[in-house]
Amino acid sequence: MLIDLIRLFLRPLSLPEPMRWPPPSDWPMRSFSRQVYCSPHRWHVQETGDGPTLLLLHGAGSSSHSFRHLVPLLEKNYHIVTVDLPGQGYTQLGTRNRCGLDAMAADVISLAEQEHWKPKAIIGHSAGAVLGLRVSQLQHSVPAVIGINPALDNFRGIAGLLFPITAKLLSLTPGVSYFFSRISNNPKRIRMLLESTGSKFDSVGLDYYRRLLADPSHVNGALLMMSQWPVDGLQLMWPEFTAKIFLIVGEKDGTVSPSVARLAASKMPHAEFVSVPELGHLAHEEDANTIVSAIRRFLNELPDNNLF
Repeated sequence: MLIDLIRLFLRPLSLPEPMRWPPPSDWPMRSFSRQVYCSPHRWHVQETGDGPTLLLLHGAGSSSHSFRHLVPLLEKNYHIVTVDLPGQGYTQLGTRNRCGLDAMAADVISLAEQEHWKPKAIIGHSAGAVLGLRVSQLQHSVPAVIGINPALDNFRGIAGLLFPITAKLLSLTPGVSYFFSRISNNPKRIRMLLESTGSKFDSVGLDYYRRLLADPSHVNGALLMMSQWPVDGLQLMWPEFTAKIFLIVGEKDGTVSPSVARLAASKMPHAEFVSVPELGHLAHEEDANTIVSAIRRFLNELPDNNLF
């Protein structure tokens, strides 16, 4: 065991080998998958359905599989696009320094323009919701953004300072992602991690996350995103989001306090807030029907025009 640890930490400081392409045949929505190169990344994209386009962005440490229950409920009326964020899932990271909010938003915009996607709305979970909001600003247009348990604030006090620093140190330390993925390949550990979010999972849902966290490349991509995420200033941006915004929050969220989204909605010019009492941080994976019902109501009230 000691020899294995030494070998792991002596690996060269480089990007771990990307997750093998294509995704396995049993990966959620695998039949919709394709690989798209848009500098500097090789993106894993899934497209299905007809109608106005919805762009779905997952949170840090997750992948497009997170929307596996939402997509079948929406694809009959909408053209659904899901992407794995850079370095996570099956998207191959092109460079280490483009995992922060602004760089990632710019790269999502470039991908959307290249593929001629014109979303009616962006649906984001957790950090993906913040990413969607930032896309709406940098694009200089006014898209609608739906945030599911949006990570609209940082950790409080000393944790707010130490968390991104710790993630950065971990992402720069040779072997950490390999070591973490090795010890994470355990269903009990994955269950404890996911249940700490306030959400409940079946064995199938747990196994998807186990497979992701068992991959060093995915772990490294998540650490890089966390290390480059804004430390300060998210709260200052709330009044600047002029898009039509809909925030859906599970009251049992153990990752981001529901009070954050409630306060943010009160500070945003055109925001609506809805609470779901019995769901946690991964509400859309727990009860897709409830989340989609809320999403449909909001979308039906939007004007019929493309926003990109």
